[in-house]
Amino acid sequence: MTQPTISDAAVQAKTGRDWTEWFVLLDAEGAAEMSHRQIAAALSARHGLSGWWSQMVTVAYEQARGRREPHQTSRGYQVGVSKTVPINVDVLFTAWEDDASRRQWLGDEPITIRRATRPKSMRITWSDGQTNVDVSFWDKGPAKSTVQVQHSKLANREEVEAKRSFWRSALARLAQGLVA
Repeated sequence: MTQPTISDAAVQAKTGRDWTEWFVLLDAEGAAEMSHRQIAAALSARHGLSGWWSQMVTVAYEQARGRREPHQTSRGYQVGVSKTVPINVDVLFTAWEDDASRRQWLGDEPITIRRATRPKSMRITWSDGQTNVDVSFWDKGPAKSTVQVQHSKLANREEVEAKRSFWRSALARLAQGLVA
């Protein structure tokens, strides 16, 4: 059984119940036979949870009952990695957007940037043509920013770990190149 990543105290403070209470309640309401969407809708309609908390409680319930693995979504698996660097967010964004700059730290991955909103985010189709990379950029001050990478539609847990390692290394190379 997977333990929820949010503490009992936090879920209690925000929803009025701890994890055990939610799981017992959902079992009693027949959630074991419901789809993810049905559970989340019931949590919202019957128990007044926000969309975010409905999703969190549903995922935690599914993981606790062995119906979903960590990092698993309805469209495969996903993994996120982030890195904070002592660089202005516009410079960080350019390191992703500009082909020559990106090749210096990412190599020759033939990615497709589907949408970019300077200096906030990018939506990318990965070189395999099957998986997606969502990149968010956060301004942390005049000379500090964070990049967060979410790689989704992965096939399995092994691919999650491979992409986690890949992105940690790539973001380390990016940071090193930007501050050199």
